[in-house]
Amino acid sequence: MSQFTLNLIFIGASFAIYIGIAIWARAGSTAEFYAANRGVHPVMNGMATAADWMSAASFISMAGLIAFTGYDNSTYLMGWTGGYVLLALLLAPYLRKFGKFTVPQFIGDRFYSQTARIIGVICLLIISLTYVIGQMTGVGVTFARYLEVSNSTGLWIGAAIVFFYAVLGGMKGVTYTQVAQYIVLIIAYTIPAVFISIALTGNFLPQLGLFGTHTGSGTLFLEKLDQVVTDLGFRSYTGHHGSTLNMFMFTLALMIGTAGLPHVIIRFFTVPKVSDARSSAGWSLVFIALLYTVAPAVGSMARLNLTTTMWPGAASGETFSTDPVSLEQIETSPNLEWMRTWGTTGLLTWEDKNGDGLIQYYNDKAPADSEIMQLADENGWQGNELTSVNDDIMVLANPEIANLPGWVIGIVAAGGLAAALSTAAGLLLAISGAVSHDLIKGAISPGISERNELLAARISMAVAILVATLLGLHPPGFAAQTVALAFGLAASSIFPVLMMGIFSKRVNRAGAIWGMLSGMLTTIIYVFVYKGWFFISGTNMLEDSPEFWLFGIAPASFGVIGAIINFVVAYVVSAATAEPPAEVQALVESIRVPRADAATGQPVQAP
Repeated sequence: MSQFTLNLIFIGASFAIYIGIAIWARAGSTAEFYAANRGVHPVMNGMATAADWMSAASFISMAGLIAFTGYDNSTYLMGWTGGYVLLALLLAPYLRKFGKFTVPQFIGDRFYSQTARIIGVICLLIISLTYVIGQMTGVGVTFARYLEVSNSTGLWIGAAIVFFYAVLGGMKGVTYTQVAQYIVLIIAYTIPAVFISIALTGNFLPQLGLFGTHTGSGTLFLEKLDQVVTDLGFRSYTGHHGSTLNMFMFTLALMIGTAGLPHVIIRFFTVPKVSDARSSAGWSLVFIALLYTVAPAVGSMARLNLTTTMWPGAASGETFSTDPVSLEQIETSPNLEWMRTWGTTGLLTWEDKNGDGLIQYYNDKAPADSEIMQLADENGWQGNELTSVNDDIMVLANPEIANLPGWVIGIVAAGGLAAALSTAAGLLLAISGAVSHDLIKGAISPGISERNELLAARISMAVAILVATLLGLHPPGFAAQTVALAFGLAASSIFPVLMMGIFSKRVNRAGAIWGMLSGMLTTIIYVFVYKGWFFISGTNMLEDSPEFWLFGIAPASFGVIGAIINFVVAYVVSAATAEPPAEVQALVESIRVPRADAATGQPVQAP
């Protein structure tokens, strides 16, 4: 059976499951569409939340980022997992106790302002649309490779699937679909990792294999990886080479950005009780850890496999004990079929610059007096000939590089799509709820019937899918880069206003409005200036120029500064204006402090 047929079987079977669940769990009311009628079991909700949160960036891009940068990109692991702890402890239970459907609804009611609610909607739309671009990019990458179609065709196929189960089922359909998607993606991520860990370290647990012994050389695996990449002129894999300030700032931006993601927050509105929100948060961390503890091993092993493919001698001896891979081998060897297939997608490219029939892979920007550059001069190399390796392909290509069975590759294809589609559905649901419930019902037409509101929710979902697909055709970066931008925006706008709304009785509507606007706008302006939208003579002069960054702060780390600005402006403006009404202060107190029923003495549960 051909690999294409296997891919089609696994992808088709997973899609059939998702569609079947959507038909079974279709929403018949706004309560089911927005919050699954608040009837999701904590364990199920934990699994669905994990799938919602572990996006294409987690499944596809994160290990690729770790593979090519090493320790310095552990910020993604620390920031995303740490942020989820903040969300679980500081926000989720209190927001569930408030008993509403959407994040903007909480903002509007807590700050007794329709304007604040609409600004919350705007922030949510900007964050969610930015985030969903990364998911659609992941869908395009996966389809392009495994169904042998163009990126654009893959995007439209993925959009059609999401349209079916998200528009039909709403939160109810999305929840149970995400449970199935979590099962698919975690199996797809761990099975190849186990195979590769056994092959490279003899340890079936990738988490232990990462710190074990490399079977080919007898040295520690990470020592072997460091030796191979430094021999090729690259920086050591386990070393810290960047700015410690930016590493700290970026980690913090991802943490508070995670805690402010609307599509994750709304998952905690689906459980029956406040205690269930806490319980489902704990289960989510368990399910997330199953992937996140494996990701460092996947990234490092993918980097070693790629390097030893290009320099076969590096697997056991010296990096240059044999010639690099040749053009003839790439064109004819069964073991290098993965290069031919990924080459057709344009995400992996090579060029024989010196015409010797070999593909030299090394860092041609290494110091002139380094061993690799001296070797390049002696042999007439004319630069790195593996001209591009898109970070997004490393997890998807890893099983092929390691020559794993075809069925494993088929599972990985289904897993990559499950990760991207699950998060895309959650984001689109958040967008739909903001438009139909907060904008249309909350501001434009308060008297709208439930039937028409449900229709509006489905129409806004369909429009959001169309917009997300169109944006995904021309994304501003690969999946994790685009997602990181969304986290910065969430950190600077949503997270501060939720924290102040729960833990401060003094912050009023004027403070919340000006805080959100100042935090969001400063972050957007900074990112747009430094990440590719500010051009001088047709060329962006500032994108990768730390000397021009404000206080040396990278654009992806600026969400922390935006959050600080949000907090400061909100408190200053609130101090200069009237206190919130007494009933609002009592509302804050009731959200934060458990209340007992006067007759029974039992805690009062949220609605």
